[in-house]
Amino acid sequence: MPDQQPGGALPPDQPLLPAEEVASDEKVTGEKLVGPRAVSGDDVLRVEHISKSFGPTRALRDVNLHLRKGEILGLLGDNGSGKSTLIKIICGFQKQDSGQMFLHGEPYEPKSVDDARAHGIDTVYQDLALVDELSVYHNMFLRRERVHRPVPFLDNALMRRDTRKALDDIGINIPRLDMPVARLSGGQRQAIAVARTVSGEADILLLDEPLAAMGAKEGGMILELIDRLKQDGEVSVMIILHNYAHVFATCDRVNLLQDGVIALDKPVAETSVGELNEIVVEEYRRARQAAVAADTAAKQAHGDTTDPR
Repeated sequence: MPDQQPGGALPPDQPLLPAEEVASDEKVTGEKLVGPRAVSGDDVLRVEHISKSFGPTRALRDVNLHLRKGEILGLLGDNGSGKSTLIKIICGFQKQDSGQMFLHGEPYEPKSVDDARAHGIDTVYQDLALVDELSVYHNMFLRRERVHRPVPFLDNALMRRDTRKALDDIGINIPRLDMPVARLSGGQRQAIAVARTVSGEADILLLDEPLAAMGAKEGGMILELIDRLKQDGEVSVMIILHNYAHVFATCDRVNLLQDGVIALDKPVAETSVGELNEIVVEEYRRARQAAVAADTAAKQAHGDTTDPR
């Protein structure tokens, strides 16, 4: 087998295994090897060799990732590491430059967010995607409004009732559902975005920092809700988190996104806060060394031999 990076991720320039080796590994492990990683048969989502650039900035270089049925996958990474970009590609908001995705074993190429939702993937975005001027219950059913039949008028009574139930299920108290969300706290707005996603019919949830702007009590309620989803085992969740305590309390497995690739992929039971910290610190160390080297080269080119440190 070729050499691997920490956590089992292969370097982006590593060639794929020969067909003979793939067949051999399948016989031994019973798993199918897709690209550079082994993937089990209960995967609901696979992401293979995804890359994305914005002009000269390379957000994602070669991302390989998989999500199993009923699994809570924690996605970690420094600011600007490409976590939100990856979420937006999976949910159809952006299109990757290269690579492919598979949903329930079938090729998956979402044309839009609505198309992804129709395929069972729903998202809580980092910016929440709420309309400030609309009421709480209208935001809960944004782009999925309930209407009377056969005359298509908004069924406001039904939306208010279902909104109250969804918020009560989470344990978030918002007294007035007809209030514009612009008048709510950051935590309350976040709760609405989470409740809207969880109360839908999706079987894959993508949560981009769902605990941002929340207090300890509200955040605890959201974590409890995610734990209930895990116990049910029907919904798969990919969640971006920064607090390692939340990761180890909530997630089954953790992926660390670094330099445009997955640098670590492990069950949370097989890693530790120390290992995660060491990988992050090592990245900062390499970045500093590269900056010092570039500064030294620039000064030497101008005849300045002063040590930049």
